[in-house]
Amino acid sequence: MADSTRTPERRYGTRPTMKDVAARAGVGLKTVSRVVNGEPGVTPDTVQRVRNAIEALGFRRNDSARILRKGRTASIGLVLEDLADPFYGPLSRAVEEAARAHGALLIHGSSAEDPERERELVLAFCARRVDGLIVVPAGDDHRYLEPEIAAGIATVFVDRPPGLLDADVVLTDSYAGAREGVAHLIAHGHRRIGFIGDLPRIHTARERLRGYRAAMAGAGLPVDEAWVSLGPTDPARVRAAARAMLDGARPVTALFSANNRVTVTAVRELSGRTRPVALVGFDDFELADLLDPGVTVIAQDAAQLGRTAADRLFRRLDGADDPPEVTTLPTRLIPRGSGELPPS
Repeated sequence: MADSTRTPERRYGTRPTMKDVAARAGVGLKTVSRVVNGEPGVTPDTVQRVRNAIEALGFRRNDSARILRKGRTASIGLVLEDLADPFYGPLSRAVEEAARAHGALLIHGSSAEDPERERELVLAFCARRVDGLIVVPAGDDHRYLEPEIAAGIATVFVDRPPGLLDADVVLTDSYAGAREGVAHLIAHGHRRIGFIGDLPRIHTARERLRGYRAAMAGAGLPVDEAWVSLGPTDPARVRAAARAMLDGARPVTALFSANNRVTVTAVRELSGRTRPVALVGFDDFELADLLDPGVTVIAQDAAQLGRTAADRLFRRLDGADDPPEVTTLPTRLIPRGSGELPPS
C-alpha cells in the first residue's frame, strides 16, 4: 500500500491542486474547497486534516481563476521610463501602496524611452487582463490604446500627456517650475544663463525650455541659442554641452539643468572648475543637500504624482464616468546655495 503521507517528488513548473490535497487528506474535493474558502459545514478535525495536507504540499489557492470568474484580475500595470531612475522610485511606491490598499497586484516595466517598447509593454499587460494602466508615455501617438480603453481597461497617464488620445492625465507644472528656477538665477544677478535639457520630443523637456525662455523674456534678457542644448541625458552629451556654454565666446555664468540626471552630470563638470558657476536643477536628488554648496532645485513631488494617478485610476475602476481630466501639481523651489552664487 502506498504511503499517502510521503511528499511527492517535486516537478518544477507544476503546482499541487485541490485534487492533490483531497487525496492526501482523504476527503472529497468539495470539502477541500470549503476549507480553502472558509465556508462552514466541515468538522474541526477534518479542517485540521485538510490544513495539514495543504501545508505539506505547499498548496496555494488559484486566485487568478477565482477573480477571472468575477470579471476582474485585481492587477494593474505601471509603465515607467526607467525603473532605475531615482525619480520613479517614490512614484512607483505610491502606486504600489494604493494598489495594495485596493487588494490589487502591481506589475511594472520600463519603456526605456522607446515608443515601440512602450506599446509592446502596454499591450502585453492588456493581454494579461490587467484592470487598469498607469503610463509614463514615451511615444506621441496612443491611439493604439483606444480598443483597450473601449474594452474597459482604465488608463491614466502620468508625468506627460498622451498623444492623440483623450484620457486622464496627472502632470507636474514643468513650465512654471522652470520659469521660477530661471527667475531665481536672474534675481541673483545672472544675465547669461544656459539651459541643458532632455530630448526635444519629450513633453516635459519642451515645457521646461518654454519656462526658461519665458523667464528670460520676462526680464528683458536675450537668449543666445548657443546657451540652449536639448538631447539625450547621457553624461558625455551633457558634459560637452556644459563645456561649450562655459567656455564659449560669451560664457554663461549660470546653468539651469532640466532633470536630475542632467543635474548630476552638471555638478561633476562644475566641481572641476575654479570659476564658480551658479546652478539650479529641476528635480531633487539624493545627497543634493550635502554637496558644497548644496544644489538648489525645483522639486516635484513624485510620490504625489503616483498617489494622484492611482486615486484617479481606482475611481475609474469603481465606476466614475466623468470626462477625462488633467490634474497639474505645483513645484517647490528649494534654495541650498548653488543657485544663489553671484556672477563671477
